[in-house]
Amino acid sequence: MPSEQLSESSPPPPTPTPISAPQPDGPVSSPAATDPASAATSAAPASAPGPGRWRRIAGTALADVTPLRSSAHFRRLWFGQSVSSIGQQMTALAISVQVYALTKSTFATGLVGLCSLVPLVAFGLYGGAIADTMDRRKLGLFGASGLAVLSAGLAIQAFLGVHQVAVLYAVVALQAVCFALNAPARSSMVPRLVPAEQLPAANALSTVSMNLGLTVGPMLGGVMIGIWSYQAAYLVDALAFSASLYAMWRLPSMLPDTAARGASGTGPAVRPRASVLDGLRFLRDRPNLRMSFLADLAAMVFGMPRALFPALAVVLYHGDASTVGLLAAAPAVGALLGALFSGWVGRVRRHGLAVAIAVATWGLSIAGFGLARHLWLGLLLLAVAGASDTVSMIFRNTIMQEAAPDDMRGRLQGVFVVVVAGGPRLGDFESGSVAQLTSPTVSAVSGGLACVAALLLLLARYPGFVRYDAHHPTP
Repeated sequence: MPSEQLSESSPPPPTPTPISAPQPDGPVSSPAATDPASAATSAAPASAPGPGRWRRIAGTALADVTPLRSSAHFRRLWFGQSVSSIGQQMTALAISVQVYALTKSTFATGLVGLCSLVPLVAFGLYGGAIADTMDRRKLGLFGASGLAVLSAGLAIQAFLGVHQVAVLYAVVALQAVCFALNAPARSSMVPRLVPAEQLPAANALSTVSMNLGLTVGPMLGGVMIGIWSYQAAYLVDALAFSASLYAMWRLPSMLPDTAARGASGTGPAVRPRASVLDGLRFLRDRPNLRMSFLADLAAMVFGMPRALFPALAVVLYHGDASTVGLLAAAPAVGALLGALFSGWVGRVRRHGLAVAIAVATWGLSIAGFGLARHLWLGLLLLAVAGASDTVSMIFRNTIMQEAAPDDMRGRLQGVFVVVVAGGPRLGDFESGSVAQLTSPTVSAVSGGLACVAALLLLLARYPGFVRYDAHHPTP
């Protein structure tokens, strides 16, 4: 900020020397600066950016934390979700390690994902429909409480030495059900907690929270399992849910708009049916919302290279298990960096165009990854793909929250959960099948290019998507 000049009182000189007005965030000129020699010596420091300029640059580039400052409810919800997300990822790692320790079978360990996927897809749609019918705060509390109880149950079975894989599979399936109830309710509350102009920043912060869990959770879980065994990770996860439960408890009632109008006396007391089909019919007639889901499916189904990492690590990069770990971590690191440096997203109006550019960047990065012969280049391209996925997720979420009416947000969030959960699994199957028929390199390159081709076909079918304007949201 500009500083004020203060001068001590002294007899006025015969000819007063003019003093330049102070400049914001810059040096204040003095009489000595009129001397050519002193001007030459001060030229270099004057051209250097001051601390104020660096603060402005950081404020522009880094994630916008305005929603955390302006909304205490969103701040508590974000912190609680960040803590519980780390705990959930610790538990996910611990379950996989425990299943493998009991069975010594990679197939049995892989079944953990299937046990989670089936109920997540089945109950994701239904959980969203329930979120459009009842108080979302109560539904979120129910889902988070269930997850906390299940983590406590995992800790108890580990302490008691119950060596039953079926118990672990059952708990994983129940966890997926609770998550499918909790996630749509929690996400559909965000537009009620922050103003519309802060939604991109709020979604960017939610992406930071998610990626912190994906990166920090497995690392902490691995350390705890190594030192104190599985029960420690399970117990910490159960305790971590206290932050999420407290945040949910402090929220006001979050009835959908239709039910809220009836409860307040400002409209008819209509209790909407928990109809999944109504949500799908609504989506059918809203091209911009439908396109946001289809664009993500194109990226995940055709451009998901995760199943190729073990083969590419050996065939392409001549590495080992540590190379596989680096390949798996690179997209998550890129996604986290993309979320941390998302300060610019709030200034973008053309959200549909931003999604299209992000999905195209994902596809081209994956195709380039398939052609890369140096590990550092492959990791860089995967990180770029992860960052572009973050950008796509931020704007897709914002489109869904802005353009959809409040009494449909739960059902659309349920569809979102199904797409996010099911898309990558279909992508694993697609990339693995193509690699089996051709080669891992061909699978990665063709998948990335197929993603871009599918996007172009979708944009030709829905040309209005790139003109979507956040100031005039049209579903």
